[in-house]
Amino acid sequence: MSRSRLGRGLAALIPSDILESPGRPAKIALTGERGALRMVPLDQVRPNPEQPRMRFNAAELESLASSISEHGVITPLLVRASEAGGYILIAGERRLRASGLAGLEEIPVWVHDQVNSRSQLLLALVENIQREDLDPLETALAYQRLIEDFRLTQGQVAKRVGKNRATIANAIRLLKLPEFVIVQLRGGAISAGHAKALLSLVDDNKIRKALGEIIKKELSVRGAERLVAKMLKGSNSPRAVKAAYRHATALLTSTLGTKVKIESNARGEKGRIVIDYHSKEDLTRLVDWLARTDRA
Repeated sequence: MSRSRLGRGLAALIPSDILESPGRPAKIALTGERGALRMVPLDQVRPNPEQPRMRFNAAELESLASSISEHGVITPLLVRASEAGGYILIAGERRLRASGLAGLEEIPVWVHDQVNSRSQLLLALVENIQREDLDPLETALAYQRLIEDFRLTQGQVAKRVGKNRATIANAIRLLKLPEFVIVQLRGGAISAGHAKALLSLVDDNKIRKALGEIIKKELSVRGAERLVAKMLKGSNSPRAVKAAYRHATALLTSTLGTKVKIESNARGEKGRIVIDYHSKEDLTRLVDWLARTDRA
């Protein structure tokens, strides 16, 4: 596994010679302030109690277990020593579970004794987010936890996980969805794009109606956005107009990757769009994008 596939915090904890030479015999112990690489009994490693991932794909675990049975655990798990004995997992729960399925009695681990529980949670969150196999709600919850538990701004979260700030903001907005939409999103009936379109509707009955039509007609994300825009257009109430502008603002922010503000007159008939940029390079990027004529 290359360093780019690990969370930035994890890569800083594991020496490059270990990562670049995963086939090195695990019986070689490396000591010092970074801890040690060693083989330990599988039952001595306890899962991270603050694991942000909620579900694991059974078929993928079986496939990984098959690979481990044939080749062993290529990349050691990252753990910390527990005061109660044994070890607590920091990163690598898929490998831990698959090793159990493969019937291993011992697994290679990298022990880092200077990681406290707060650092453990931060490392686990970043590592899981950067693996990019969380579902949209798990990702949103992980972002929100980084903000609430570690008092990070959306911009700081974006920097840690290698995303732009608009991506973080749009992901967190999914947490405002009604439960019946979240169920369909988790089940794969709709995508995160469909869900974001539904956020513009403020009435649960309208959300439910739009959701049913999206699923029944198998609408694309663009189709869902057109449906929502049509439903919003059918109401001229100030609340509906405000929701329409929220939807347009969110869509432009997501598309352009920067903060966008729509300022309108009292009746919502005229106004202006304000687009933020943060450097000359960012301005050039936005101008180039807006000037393109080849977009479908």
